[in-house]
Amino acid sequence: MPTKIFQPTIIESAGNKPKRIEEFFGQVNSKTTALSMAKMTSPGGWLEPGQRPEFDEYTLVLKGMLRVESENDTVDVKAGEAIVCNAGEWVRYSTPEADGAEYIAVCLPAFGMDTVHRDDESS
Repeated sequence: MPTKIFQPTIIESAGNKPKRIEEFFGQVNSKTTALSMAKMTSPGGWLEPGQRPEFDEYTLVLKGMLRVESENDTVDVKAGEAIVCNAGEWVRYSTPEADGAEYIAVCLPAFGMDTVHRDDESS
């Protein structure tokens, strides 16, 4: 039987500014471990600590621009574009433009605080 999700759970974000994370599927809202899906609304100038997660992260930018840094490159992902970051690779997300960004993130398996492996915020 299909399961309807009536509303997301708001999750606290990491980074230098508050970012709205609306988890629809994941370990918190739906008790799903296979994947997580969240809508992110990130303010201009937001920057989070780098991370080396144990999950693949698929991101679709709906509005604005998301910057994705890796150990070898920096990629700007604009509205209508998408990016995948593979498990085990170091990445850091930010929204440097004044209007910020809105995007959907899907993690396989689901995002978890014990599997994201964030850098110290002072790094």
